[in-house]
Amino acid sequence: MMAIRGNAVESQSPRASPSPRDGLLSPDSHMYIQGYKWVRWRVWCCRLAAVLSLGLLLIVFHWQPRLAVLLRCRSCPLALADILLITDSFARRHVVKVLTEEMEDGSVDLFVELEDNDSRDTVQLHNDEKTLLRYYLFEGLRYIWLARKGSFCRVSALNENWTRKDLHGFQKGLSPLEQSLRKRMFGPNLIDVPVKPYVQLLFEEVLNPFYVFQGFSITLWLIDEYYFYAICIFIISILSICISLYEIRKQSITLRKMAQFVTIVTIRRNSGVEECVSSEELVPGDCVILPQEGLLLPCDAALLAGECLVNESMLTGESVPVLKTPLPTGDGGYSSETERRHTLFCGTQLIQAKGGGAVAVVTSTGFFTAKGSLVSSIMHPQPTDFRFYKDSAKFLLLLGFVAFMGTIYSIVVLFKTNVTWLQLVIRSLDLVTIAVPPALPAAITTGTIYAQRRLKKQGIFCISPPRINICGKISLFCFDKTGTLTEEGLDVWGVMEGGAAGFSELVPDPRLLAPGPMVSGLACCHTVTMLQGKPLGDPLELKMLESTGWTLQEPEGNGNALDSEFGGHRVLAVVKPLSQSTYTEQAVAIVRRFPFSSALQRMSVVTVAHGGHSALAFLKGSPEMVASLCRAETVPKQFSRKLCSFSGEGLRVLALAYKPVDKSPDLGTIEREEVEKELQFLGFLMMKNLVKPVSATVINVLRLANLRSAMVTGDNILTAVSVAKTCGMVGDDEKVIFVNATPHTARSMPTLKFSLEEDRATTGQTSTVLQSLYQSGFDYHLAINGKSFAALCNHFPEYLPKVLLRATVFARMAPDQKTQLVKELQKLNYRVGMCGDGANDCGALRAADVGVSLSEAEASVASPFTSKTEDISCVPLLIREGRCSLVTSFSLFRYMALYSLIQFCSVLILYTVRTTLADLQFLFCDLFVVTLLAIVMGRGGPSDELHPDRPSASLLALPVLGSLLLHTGTIVLGQLAALFITTSQDWYVPLNSTMFGVANLPNMENTSVFSLSAFQFIFMAVVVTKGYPHKKPLFYNWIFLCLLLVLFGLTTWLVLYPGPFFGHILKLHDFFDMDFKMLLVALAALNFLICFLVEVLVDRGVLTCLRSLRGTRQSKKQYKRLNILLSESPSWPPLNETLSPTEHTVIQCS
Repeated sequence: MMAIRGNAVESQSPRASPSPRDGLLSPDSHMYIQGYKWVRWRVWCCRLAAVLSLGLLLIVFHWQPRLAVLLRCRSCPLALADILLITDSFARRHVVKVLTEEMEDGSVDLFVELEDNDSRDTVQLHNDEKTLLRYYLFEGLRYIWLARKGSFCRVSALNENWTRKDLHGFQKGLSPLEQSLRKRMFGPNLIDVPVKPYVQLLFEEVLNPFYVFQGFSITLWLIDEYYFYAICIFIISILSICISLYEIRKQSITLRKMAQFVTIVTIRRNSGVEECVSSEELVPGDCVILPQEGLLLPCDAALLAGECLVNESMLTGESVPVLKTPLPTGDGGYSSETERRHTLFCGTQLIQAKGGGAVAVVTSTGFFTAKGSLVSSIMHPQPTDFRFYKDSAKFLLLLGFVAFMGTIYSIVVLFKTNVTWLQLVIRSLDLVTIAVPPALPAAITTGTIYAQRRLKKQGIFCISPPRINICGKISLFCFDKTGTLTEEGLDVWGVMEGGAAGFSELVPDPRLLAPGPMVSGLACCHTVTMLQGKPLGDPLELKMLESTGWTLQEPEGNGNALDSEFGGHRVLAVVKPLSQSTYTEQAVAIVRRFPFSSALQRMSVVTVAHGGHSALAFLKGSPEMVASLCRAETVPKQFSRKLCSFSGEGLRVLALAYKPVDKSPDLGTIEREEVEKELQFLGFLMMKNLVKPVSATVINVLRLANLRSAMVTGDNILTAVSVAKTCGMVGDDEKVIFVNATPHTARSMPTLKFSLEEDRATTGQTSTVLQSLYQSGFDYHLAINGKSFAALCNHFPEYLPKVLLRATVFARMAPDQKTQLVKELQKLNYRVGMCGDGANDCGALRAADVGVSLSEAEASVASPFTSKTEDISCVPLLIREGRCSLVTSFSLFRYMALYSLIQFCSVLILYTVRTTLADLQFLFCDLFVVTLLAIVMGRGGPSDELHPDRPSASLLALPVLGSLLLHTGTIVLGQLAALFITTSQDWYVPLNSTMFGVANLPNMENTSVFSLSAFQFIFMAVVVTKGYPHKKPLFYNWIFLCLLLVLFGLTTWLVLYPGPFFGHILKLHDFFDMDFKMLLVALAALNFLICFLVEVLVDRGVLTCLRSLRGTRQSKKQYKRLNILLSESPSWPPLNETLSPTEHTVIQCS
């Protein structure tokens, strides 16, 4: 059947930070949609087939919705579809219904009039007899049909190209008709997390393949008269379902409480009337009046007037409140990514609105908000691309094949015994329930649950438990610098004024500066604000203001009290020297702020003096950026040398500049572009950022464990290199090579150059250094900044993998570049970890395989892991727990597989001699031995040290499959030995050949095979449980050890002297020969020793010799193959050569 294929069109503008709904979280731009229409006769045929199959067809449809669509519908154009089949970028298929909503007459024309321009699409509604809006909901998002594009588009496409001018135009408010129409289009402003009723949850849980298989097994056991076993398993299944339903509903309710929020907000209508409405009624374009006392924001909104102090810790993990300023006017496009400091995000706490009359315009609602996209990512997580989970499914198929082969054997054996056809079918199907353990997927999560509990006790919170196992395979960890590797707070180290004549002497204390632009700039150029009499803001800016000795004061009441004292300008804040009790000529008022932007690497303010006599603009930012915005003649000639000198000492260097501003226009509306140009250079501010004491220790631990570490920071490259040396990322005897790439310009072609650190080698030493690069192995590190990284990605993609393989320091990286870096490293098959403070690192934290946010906010959804510890000591702990969890998952998987194989072999052997296991024998082994051991096996904690070797993640690797095959062979031989020893005794009495199965119980064959298999269940738990090097030794798990001893004692007692009561219950034959009983125990001990020896030899790599038969194979990981190629290349990196995109020989990795 061919289907018409369409696309789900995405908006082209980037989504809002701090929680962008990008391709990482919801790659809808790669969705493919197929349209289908109901066919009545097909629907009735399927209903009839469902009745005839006693509902089996409906269960199949529940598991495979795509099949239900194909059988009941026909393909059709999307414009006519009733049902849509969506294939996402992960090849997962989803079935959604097309919904319709009736619109009021004339509303379509009004909407077209409101939204019609060249860049926005109009909505063509389906006109039949009624005017209908066609849309569907997918993962909470609404997609509407746009006829012009011929596809379903996100409803956010209707307002994606709003400009700043458009947003400011909404200050007058929407009319009731406009608001009503927009609500029909955009839907209610709700992040609705559905809490399903217990009946629906029960239905969905019971139809889970695990419970369907369990129900099939219980029915089979009841028919086979295994009443006790079937009833016990039924009770356990009911309890499991009840617990599962409770946990699912509890999690849904918790997420719903966190996500869904409704409050009363004040909006402005186009008539000028202010109206209180429910936040559920908000639509994009609504003008919201923000209360001065603050509120929890129910939507994303652009701030147009006033200033707001906002706590964004729920979304970013950053506990420091952020000051939001009004969106500048102009014709430029609006994007919440680039206008973060002017955007209020849903779910964040507005602490205080300043300036009186704070106004914002709604830009996104519901799941299209910052909070909504994060909640959606929790509700609909990406499939985990981890080999262990993939191999688990493949291994179940392998066990299914074993069950199939065993079923064929049992049919042949049973057919020869002349059993009835009913017994033949039941016994054959019973083998399937034995060989494929339905509890296997649940059992392997036990280790992860224990690890998550241990992490929580250590102050590390996890919102994605499957990521814990991935921690065990991390091969590279990236660290932010400020607040992560170094202390959050900085101390002012000194100030150096500069100008056309050069730099002045270093002034260690800004209080010693003479009154002038420099000290005024230090006191004014910040976004520090006051809350309840205490200054709040960025720690760097707080230190800078404190160092000047000036105080900050903000207007009170309606905010107009100070305006008259400063020439009638709207005053945001006033700073003055601490020694002054009244305003004098030195008091300065801040009338305009342009907050710091990571992309722009700067911030600026406009100030006026007391009385409004003069207006000055001050700018603060990275030295390179500030210098580029200053008049060239005002920048000292020694600029680069001084900057390199201070940065090389590990100091954080900021530059300041200023210029007079014309007072005639309204300074409150002056544009940023006008302020930040033609400035006069003022000088440097140096701040000492100390490395945290634990950083060097942790980096050394990672290095000894062969885990690569890298620094990704927004700071200067020389400062970053200095910190890298201090914390041990770059060793004392290792060299740093700088990567300098330039983009294509009108005057020059792109270039790429590798140069040694200036103070480490002279030009004459270059050839000597180059020759030694590979003689001593990996003894050099590359360092690159954000501009060079961008040019490298755009113009030298063939060199990018090689640079990434050797680069340790990434400086001046913008937030989106950090995310891009993580993705590029993953393309080289690295398992990447990222540790940051959660502010500018949100994208990278979510993109990484393991993201760790250092935050006090336990509820932060900025990353999968959140650590309350304020240093990177959590990283080795997380990796150790990940390795422990992964090894435990392996052990549990192998144990559950061997448990099935032990019982499978026992039943096949007993079938061969016309008997089987008793009802309570199954119950004893499954419930009291295997289940208890599997529950406590994962309690062992991680090793105290990180080993250089990482655990394997492949269940289909030669050591795993080889050991299972060898253990299975040993198990079969042990059970056969027990059987043959029994039949060789003088007192042996053969079975009654006229009966089969439980009718032959108790008997000698059954008792000997059951006794040995019971020992096998116990000692295989010891054999597969791993300790060194990733887990603590077995004796640390004292509960597991005690249970082993108890079960071993109990089983030995059942073998030596079961007693008449337990012998009768378990259908055990009472052997009167004590020597024979001791022989069975000895045989079990010998079986244990052989299996233990086999496991030790496999661990020592005995099976790896078989790999030599297939020849040498290259590693599947690209970074390992590329590392070998680079190590064999004496010409890499080409020092002091200027390369063009097509000039140099490229080393490629196929």
